[in-house]
Amino acid sequence: MATATGKTANESRTNPDLEADIKQLKADIEKLTKQLAKTGEHGYGTARRAASEGVEQLRAQGEAAFDNLRSNARDVEAQLLASVREKPVTSLAIAAGVGFLFALLARR
Repeated sequence: MATATGKTANESRTNPDLEADIKQLKADIEKLTKQLAKTGEHGYGTARRAASEGVEQLRAQGEAAFDNLRSNARDVEAQLLASVREKPVTSLAIAAGVGFLFALLARR
């Protein structure tokens, strides 16, 4: 009988401890849940900011490339016009030759 009484005495001492531990675990789980929610919101905000910064950077690079291409096209146009003005007969012969080649290719 001593063992039965000893077990109930141990059980009566550990029940409040177990209940306190369970309450503490519940509180810890709530804290972790809140922290995970905050981390998720922070991660979303960070990813969104990084994406918008990336978009702005790509837009700036695209505009710079477009301006560069436009400038190069103007330079080529200016060189072509200068060449035609310097040698109009040669330019006319080249244009006729290119037109003839296109006509041959188009016929096939």
